[in-house]
Amino acid sequence: MTVRQSIVFNGDLGSGKSTVSVEIAKRLGMRRVSVGDLYREMAQQRQMTALQLNLHAELDQAVDGYVDQLQRDIAASGEHLIMDSRLAWHFFTDALKVHMITEPGEAARRVLARPSGPAESYASLQEAKAKLRERSESERSRFIVRYGVDKARLRNYDLICDTTRASAAEVVEHIIAAYEGTLGADVLRDGRPLLLLDPARVYPTEDIATLRGLWDSEFVGDVAEAGDESLEPLKIGFTGEYFFVVDGHRRLSAAVQNGFSLVPAELVAEVDEPVVGGMSAVDYFAAQVRPGLVYDWEAAHKIQLPLPEQSALLGGDAVLAADRGVGA
Repeated sequence: MTVRQSIVFNGDLGSGKSTVSVEIAKRLGMRRVSVGDLYREMAQQRQMTALQLNLHAELDQAVDGYVDQLQRDIAASGEHLIMDSRLAWHFFTDALKVHMITEPGEAARRVLARPSGPAESYASLQEAKAKLRERSESERSRFIVRYGVDKARLRNYDLICDTTRASAAEVVEHIIAAYEGTLGADVLRDGRPLLLLDPARVYPTEDIATLRGLWDSEFVGDVAEAGDESLEPLKIGFTGEYFFVVDGHRRLSAAVQNGFSLVPAELVAEVDEPVVGGMSAVDYFAAQVRPGLVYDWEAAHKIQLPLPEQSALLGGDAVLAADRGVGA
């Protein structure tokens, strides 16, 4: 079994990357380095918020330059470690690159619930949600201009994990399994991103009436007994905001019926990449995902899926935004 030397974490605030990376560092006996902690210290020294420092860094390259060189030096050292950084995936080559996402409202709730310092506080859930998005977009714009890379593109990473409903313990176990080669090895070996998605946040693309065997209780029971890691990965498309099934509705349904918080999947196409017949992920989603289809899936599974914005259903231009889910 080949084990990569390091694990590098990227993800917006509230995705749980700090909690998860701390625990994985303990479990694997590796040193952990947090660039986020360094940025917060820099912000406090300048009497700025983290958002203000990000906006300042768009004009002052010295802010990023210091942190970038630190990451390059660590990557070149060959040390096996856990790196919590929004750009480490760009500097590290021989590492498992993990990108953590969560539903924006849940991310804001988590940030509001934790102690805040003088440099970072929010008066309401809506303010927290807006500021977190603004901070993420500031970083994304800066990285595109300065490094020519887009942090929202999923193919930059080896593993994408949706932590919206999953506990920290579940996320830790799944990431360690992927790191040690016992989960998603075939997907990762082929250089494709392995997705660990919240099945209750993944959109169907077929009418329930056409999906035979969806309610096969024996299959649902077998899935429950075997667990989510035993499922053959779903084939998934991504619009830049919404995850949708290309193949694997039966497996997705069984995962939802069993209350799984994570389900394995592989990325087929994102945004402008073709899904089938030359149709892009954005156009495929717009053509297949209709309000009635979403309502029927919700009713059948007793879940709530936010109805996609009209622009998405009409095939509007997508903007990449990672914060915004047994063969069939």
